[in-house]
Amino acid sequence: MNFDVVLHKEDNGYWAEVPALKGCFSQGETVEEVTENIKNAIKAWLSVDISNDGDEIISVAL
Repeated sequence: MNFDVVLHKEDNGYWAEVPALKGCFSQGETVEEVTENIKNAIKAWLSVDISNDGDEIISVAL
C-alpha cells in the first residue's frame, strides 16, 4: 500500500503529513528520521480500531 507524503522543512528539522489519512503526521531532525517516523505513524494510524465509530474503511479501485 502506498500513500503520498508531504514533507515540510522547518528551522530545526522536518515534519511530514499524509493527506489521505486525516491526522497522520510525524516529525524528525533529518529526512531519514522523519521518513522512518512517518512510516511508523502510517502503521499506527491503520492499526486503530474504528469499528465503534460507525465509520467504514472501503477500497475503491481507480
